[in-house]
Amino acid sequence: MMKDIYLLGSTGSIGVQTLDIIREHPEHFHIRALACGQNIALLQEQIEAFRPDFVSVLSEADSIVLQKKYPEIRFGFGPRGLIEAATMNGNHPGLLVNALVGIAGLAPTVHALEMGRDVALANKESLVVGGQIIHDTTHKTGAKIYCIDSEHSGIWQCLAGEDKDHIKRVWITSSGGAFRDLKRSELDQVTPEAAMNHPNWQMGAKITIDSATMMNKAFEIAEAHWLFDIDYDCIRPIMHRESIVHALVEFIDHSFKAHLSAPDMHHAISYALFGGVRKAGMQQPLALDQMERLSFSPFDSVRYPLMDHALRAYQTGHSLPAVLNAANEIAVSLFLKKKIRFLDIESIIIEALEQHTLVHHPTLTQLIMIDQDVKARISAHFFKD
Repeated sequence: MMKDIYLLGSTGSIGVQTLDIIREHPEHFHIRALACGQNIALLQEQIEAFRPDFVSVLSEADSIVLQKKYPEIRFGFGPRGLIEAATMNGNHPGLLVNALVGIAGLAPTVHALEMGRDVALANKESLVVGGQIIHDTTHKTGAKIYCIDSEHSGIWQCLAGEDKDHIKRVWITSSGGAFRDLKRSELDQVTPEAAMNHPNWQMGAKITIDSATMMNKAFEIAEAHWLFDIDYDCIRPIMHRESIVHALVEFIDHSFKAHLSAPDMHHAISYALFGGVRKAGMQQPLALDQMERLSFSPFDSVRYPLMDHALRAYQTGHSLPAVLNAANEIAVSLFLKKKIRFLDIESIIIEALEQHTLVHHPTLTQLIMIDQDVKARISAHFFKD
């Protein structure tokens, strides 16, 4: 059966790999909408290949130029364009693939779920910031979320056929990021270019920096909580340098299930696109007979202090996770622009959390306003005259 796909973040790492799989299975998927930011050259290649009905870009100027070139396609732009791409053809279920980076992915996720559309979710911020809203919406509409993260795909597969009451603990693995072999005293002078050299994965800029600070792993704990309805106290990070074991589930009888695969996102993307059904394809094979070891070590919260701050924000809940995410987004952006040093990312996030006045049960609109306010205040500090 052909499935309509509405893809946000089509020119990013996850978006490109999603289209790889769709090219491989044209009998199963039809691209109805594409959305991206500013990589217009790659977007045009995608338009030529898939001929979507609707395309959204970041700027109005780009949408006008593209509309003239492709008069048969409708174009949108900005936040409204993302929501339109996520919700178009509302009388047809289809699947939203949200591969956006940052808070921009939250509103499209919520709007799609509100209309009952299933979402294959790679946008971490949707659940970190809007987890409660998304939880309530899925329970109301019955729409499903299929996780694309390799860690959460691993948890999903490990939990298949298991009784939730038998789960003792979920372990989320982390390679340690680009600076895993450096001492904290050596981090003060590291560069964005060095931070981009992840030892195992090829990812986008923001998520690669988040891997180096371990904020990415902190976000994944929030995602696991909302996706699988597991208490925060039962979700633990563990260091695993090889990025072969993506997740482990520990049961009350002290046995474990682990999910292993090569560090290749095609695995998780394919599993999500097919709704939890395995399909052979371009996924990279794992050569067990060539592996010398699989190593595990405790997570070091002194080396990576943002983890404890993130967990406290999650336990407090309400508007505090939105502050955590906003401060992280702007701090990572400042670091990539070489406006701050690497360790300044931590101090910016911690200060933002400490200064925030909690807003109880925030709405989607309030969460977006909080995000904008936090980013504006931090940016004003670093770009003041």
